[in-house]
Amino acid sequence: MASSPCGNSNFDSGLEIKTRSVEQTLIPLVSQITTLINHKDKPKKSERTLAAIHRVGQAVSVAVGRFVAVGEAIAAENQELKDEMGQACFEARRAGDAIAQLTDVGSALPSQLDGRVTVFSDRTAMVKAARLLLSSVTKVLVLADRIVIKQIITSRNKVLVTLDHLERVSTFQEFVQIFSQFGNEMVEFAHLTGDRQNDLKDEKKKARMAAARAVLEKCTMMLLTASKTCLRHPDCESARINKDAVFHRMRCALEQVIEIVTEARSSGENRILPASIYNGIKEFKSGVECLRENLYFLSPQSMSSQLEALVERTEDFTDSAYTSHEQRQAILGLCQLARQDTQQLVHAWVEAQSVHAKEATKDMEVAILKTCQSVSDLRRELHKVAVGRASDLLKVHGEQLPLRALKAAGAEGNLEEVAEYSRTLTEQKEQLVETCRLLCHVSGTEPLEITCIHAEETFHVIGPQIISAAQTLALHPSSKIAKENLEVFCEAWESQLCDMALLLREINDVFEGRRGDKRPYLSLPRPGKHLANMKTAKAVKLDAEEQTSMAKLGLELRLLSSDVDTEVEKWEDQEHEIVRQSQSLASMAYNMYLFTRGEGLLKTTLDLFHQAEVLSEEGLQLCSSLRTFSSQLVDEEKTVVMTEMEKLLALCQQLQMGAKTPVQGKTATFQKVDSSIQATRSILSVVLSLLPFCNKLNRKYKSERNSLSSPQDWRERQDASTPVKEEGALNSKNSNGFGVKSLEQHMAGLNLLESK
Repeated sequence: MASSPCGNSNFDSGLEIKTRSVEQTLIPLVSQITTLINHKDKPKKSERTLAAIHRVGQAVSVAVGRFVAVGEAIAAENQELKDEMGQACFEARRAGDAIAQLTDVGSALPSQLDGRVTVFSDRTAMVKAARLLLSSVTKVLVLADRIVIKQIITSRNKVLVTLDHLERVSTFQEFVQIFSQFGNEMVEFAHLTGDRQNDLKDEKKKARMAAARAVLEKCTMMLLTASKTCLRHPDCESARINKDAVFHRMRCALEQVIEIVTEARSSGENRILPASIYNGIKEFKSGVECLRENLYFLSPQSMSSQLEALVERTEDFTDSAYTSHEQRQAILGLCQLARQDTQQLVHAWVEAQSVHAKEATKDMEVAILKTCQSVSDLRRELHKVAVGRASDLLKVHGEQLPLRALKAAGAEGNLEEVAEYSRTLTEQKEQLVETCRLLCHVSGTEPLEITCIHAEETFHVIGPQIISAAQTLALHPSSKIAKENLEVFCEAWESQLCDMALLLREINDVFEGRRGDKRPYLSLPRPGKHLANMKTAKAVKLDAEEQTSMAKLGLELRLLSSDVDTEVEKWEDQEHEIVRQSQSLASMAYNMYLFTRGEGLLKTTLDLFHQAEVLSEEGLQLCSSLRTFSSQLVDEEKTVVMTEMEKLLALCQQLQMGAKTPVQGKTATFQKVDSSIQATRSILSVVLSLLPFCNKLNRKYKSERNSLSSPQDWRERQDASTPVKEEGALNSKNSNGFGVKSLEQHMAGLNLLESK
């Protein structure tokens, strides 16, 4: 008479866990409670078993006491949550006390337990206390999470107020003073939102947050130069247009961040994920394949309508002026083939239904295979067209000829040439915007779709901003500020092209099944960090001699990044933070290797140092993940991981400091390049030594957790275990890797126990 695992549970009621930090805080508690619930119910219990149960119970009680003290302090500082938090803390403390009382058997012999209420004599009481504890603790954590959201909203409001002041300033002195305040507020906002982005469990929200933060980072520098230009040339209409566009985009990005953290729905939310062809094909194939098991799963009319809707979406490809005649004919031919195969399937399907067949007939099976193959071929062709066009555009735009021409024409004050090259840039912008739209259709994952949309919007906005900045320079060719402003917008365009190349690699990886949903490196460093030395540092490329001297070091970096990728692929849990962050480090290191060859996305030394700083930040995030991972290990294992983690931490800090240190002169710059790559090599070496060891531990503890997955399984194995092993299970620290599903499984187990 066990209740359903999906039955009602106080633990789940209205308390959806949205962040990893809340989930990770619950891990040790769930592990300890699980050991108490799953202890072996033998008639005779050894003193060691009793002592182990007592220690776990007392540990839970002490931890709850400390936890509640923090919750009560939060309640005292936030009056709006005082009552809810107070009630949740009260329930947690009561549950903790109940567990301590039920496990207070450390000094008692088995014969002395008769007549006393303990975990052995009243399993129901323990289950109820455990459920109440998990429910109340989760509520405290969720309430505390509201405080984090409140901090982000408060920080955003401060930024908006200062942004309004910046927009209205009329003197340079006032602008400098307010911009300094704005910079500090943006750094605070970047830290809060960066932590929130890393903490989010929903990959779509994480991608949207990354896109919004990327806009804010780029716009901060644009805002500085656009505002200075407007102050220097107050009567210039193009300067005003340029400045207004930056302020508008920043406000939109700030609003998007708040929509994400508060889960508000905006009027433009449907724009976030348009219907992609990839998803359409995936859903269509799923429906077709379901016919094998259920002939009445769909109607013939709905299947035909679904295919037509899918074919209609391919018009984004076939109607494009940039699609070649051969590509257009290939797409149209595959669409027609898909129609024919679907019609054959419908015919075989109707025949099977007419004879009341219970499963797919042979003709139906053949038609199902042909239909799935034809839509797969269509997807492959569309992917080839979209990726091929994007690759061609990146090659064509790699030299940045229109940007160079605009800069030259503006510096000469030649408005006619500015207008001519503006038309060229506008055409390039339209090509890139349309290509991003096509990439969105074939990207394969929702986070990548969001990144495609962000790229599309960025090109759409920055193109006209470059043109207005060039017009301003042409009207004031001797203005250093106007020239600097145009440079900043051109750099933003080039940066987005680099991001698009990374995005293209990600889409190819997903299509070829190499990296699944993972997104190793599509993020940017926090705003404000690179503003100080952007003017003083000079971007240069390595000459042939320098590339030759860096060849060996670069090759080592390539081999190490490849080895890291190989080790990462061995992990069963491909969503583990250690896996994601290690992949990100390998991806960035590979970019640095390409730089040593004069290839890839990093064109100048500034690009390399920028990449090195981002890599160091990712390495520090990996250190944090390793520390969390090690907290669940036994002492000897923990020591090994922590020792290597400390090495990694020191190397990342060394790289970060080196990347930030300004240098002057060719020799000093080359030495900085060399030290940055050497430090990166050392970081990858440590990561490579950690990955197999952590993977082994992760599999070990996952196996042990699975052995405690249900009370029934445990009872079936109880006779095979010795008392020593029993005590070991009670003292185990194998809580690494528990997630929400595990929490739900344990709560289902508690339901099963309570109903007995």
